[in-house]
Amino acid sequence: MGKLVVIEGLDGAGKRTLAKALTDALAERGRKVATGAFPRYEEDVHAELVRDALHGRLGDLTDSVHGMSVLYALDRRAAAEGIRADLAQYDVVLLDRYVSSNAAYGAARLRQGADGEFAGWVRDLEVTRFGVPVPDLQLLLRVPTEVAASRAAHRESAESRDRDLYESDSSLQSRCAAVYDGLAAASYLSPWRVITSTSPLPEALLEL
Repeated sequence: MGKLVVIEGLDGAGKRTLAKALTDALAERGRKVATGAFPRYEEDVHAELVRDALHGRLGDLTDSVHGMSVLYALDRRAAAEGIRADLAQYDVVLLDRYVSSNAAYGAARLRQGADGEFAGWVRDLEVTRFGVPVPDLQLLLRVPTEVAASRAAHRESAESRDRDLYESDSSLQSRCAAVYDGLAAASYLSPWRVITSTSPLPEALLEL
């Protein structure tokens, strides 16, 4: 059975860059790696609804923190069987965002901390009720919020797309960073490792 490893962090933190670097490094060491990312905008109707809501196309849905979180959770519920199948075939399944993103952004929107009601509610919904696979390790890619914001703005320009409501809310991003730190400190769902740079990769990660 493979290990489920999740990369978490703010929008613009560099999660995709870390995922590629880690995938390449593990492959060089003979590891079989499967990758994925959430939300699955092109694969799941719940993720499509998330995208529409974040760009203001579903009325006041985004006002409901719990409503949005249920859509994120349903996307993962639909992906759970595929994740379990990958874990049976690969040494490492590496995901860009997972359950903790739901907990971090929702708690930040409600101005709660990692120890608040919302993070527990997400855990109960996704893990206990929906039965999604639990990570073996979560990597928090921690960068200053202003750096993440600058990268997100550059990506917006390079990819010719508008940032969504969460990405463009600097106050939300700052609060989310604090929640992420709390989740990592509390070992929410699994052990965490905090990473502040994608180069060089910590040697311990290459032993997955």
